[in-house]
Amino acid sequence: MHGKLTLGLISAFCGLGLSVGAEAADKVTFGTNWLAEAEHGGYYQAIADGTYKKYGLDVTIVQGGPQAVNGALLIAGKIDFYMGSSMGELSAVEAGVPITDVAAMFQKDPQVILAHPGQGIDKFADLAKASTLFLGKEGYTTFFEWMKGNFQGFRDEQFKPYTFNPAPFLADPKSAQQGYLTSEPYEIEKQGGFKPVVFLLADEGFAPYSTTIAAQVSLVEKKPELVQRFVDASIEGWYNYLYGDNKAANEAIKKDNPEMTDGQIAFSIAKMKEYGILESGEALSKGIGCMTDEKYKAFFDTLVKIKVVKADTDYKKAFTTKFVCKGVGLALKK
Repeated sequence: MHGKLTLGLISAFCGLGLSVGAEAADKVTFGTNWLAEAEHGGYYQAIADGTYKKYGLDVTIVQGGPQAVNGALLIAGKIDFYMGSSMGELSAVEAGVPITDVAAMFQKDPQVILAHPGQGIDKFADLAKASTLFLGKEGYTTFFEWMKGNFQGFRDEQFKPYTFNPAPFLADPKSAQQGYLTSEPYEIEKQGGFKPVVFLLADEGFAPYSTTIAAQVSLVEKKPELVQRFVDASIEGWYNYLYGDNKAANEAIKKDNPEMTDGQIAFSIAKMKEYGILESGEALSKGIGCMTDEKYKAFFDTLVKIKVVKADTDYKKAFTTKFVCKGVGLALKK
């Protein structure tokens, strides 16, 4: 058929979430929380394999990093979506910032604490024996407070700042350090020649949603159909990245972050699958991205207990479940 599509056909295509040509695609900007890596793979995949285009979206990824202020750009309305976390959105609500999570790609935050093997640190509570705990500032004021409140023996004297350099940890076999499941263990094995003991905080009880899709409340209210398309396409992107041909997405990741290696990417994907980072809990049956009131409330209660957020904070403003838990993308899993 030649010529212009009729208005009725255009409406039909849009209703199906399909692209009616590049000129009709909605331009969307998505800010990540760090330099390009496998933990962002689903979004790069959805660009590389045309999933966003299929949903009528022209998506630009705004890369995060040490000097990036993507969270501030979201608040200022300079980007449409941001890779947030339930901790971040609860803090925003408390501060009166109208930001909300519309999907949670990571059911488990990949935050870990690592210890040396053969030091008698075999279960999480044994970390109280560590001579030193290398922790970032945020970790010290959040999950370390939770550790002190829920396990015996942890003390402020153990704390030393973690500078994202594993050398101090490698030099002291009785120490432990924080890290990301998908990155630090890989680097420590390369530099230290041993596999560290890994404790995933999410499996121990400190369990926020992570790598969420956050948006301004105004966008959710004014353009819910756009939000739904971005969420659905991103979910499909993640299934295709985990279970399909992800070569083009990985090349795009390495282009944005030249320091990224194939070995690191492969390690990250394997760990995300092994630990159920994207697929665990409700997401197993209701699809990647699923969020529930129960889990959000449980983590809110955790933060209230350690005095990170106030008890009268309206936690329900931090998220909405209207866009997720619909089984989108499950058929793509092979």
